[in-house]
Amino acid sequence: MLDAAMRKVIDPPLARAGRLLAGRGVGADAVTLAGLALGLVAALTIALGAPGLALVPLLASRLADGLDGAVARASAKTDFGGFLDITSDFLVYGAVPLGFVLLDPAANGAAGAFLLTSFYFNGATFLAFAILAERRKMETRARGVKSLYFTGGLLEGTETIAFFVALCLWPGWFAPLAWAFGTLCFVTAGARVLLARRVFPAVR
Repeated sequence: MLDAAMRKVIDPPLARAGRLLAGRGVGADAVTLAGLALGLVAALTIALGAPGLALVPLLASRLADGLDGAVARASAKTDFGGFLDITSDFLVYGAVPLGFVLLDPAANGAAGAFLLTSFYFNGATFLAFAILAERRKMETRARGVKSLYFTGGLLEGTETIAFFVALCLWPGWFAPLAWAFGTLCFVTAGARVLLARRVFPAVR
């Protein structure tokens, strides 16, 4: 819901940083992999009992996630780069809740499973919509220049990052926050299904 507005704020400084990194020979895929590694370090830090400390690699990971696209646009965009970016994002988004489940399986297990199921469903609707949008040559730049078609929704990247930050700051609230956020993920995915039904009507 907030991604389109956030892009207007963060895109100009990211573009400048991307040109700087590209000019120094840093590749977009290397930035993507660095972001993935930082995200996994954050998840491991959470699992080891230090959610507060995990904020540093977590936020650095999400910064890298924004920078890789800027570097690609300043150098050369590739299909594999887009593939690597989205799969890395999904892995980080799954690893962080897993970290909280491993931190306290008894208290967080059920809520974590519910949250990951909602992520799975939401991700499936997102990718399926992107595939069909590509087939129909649909384009949008509301959320920046992307390798895939990004549909809007109640919960997007900005809200997910804010949610992860809240979990790290208040780990004792993981279960109620996960139940609430997971429910909203299901709402987001359901709305995307309805949108797909309208945009991609059945051929008769």
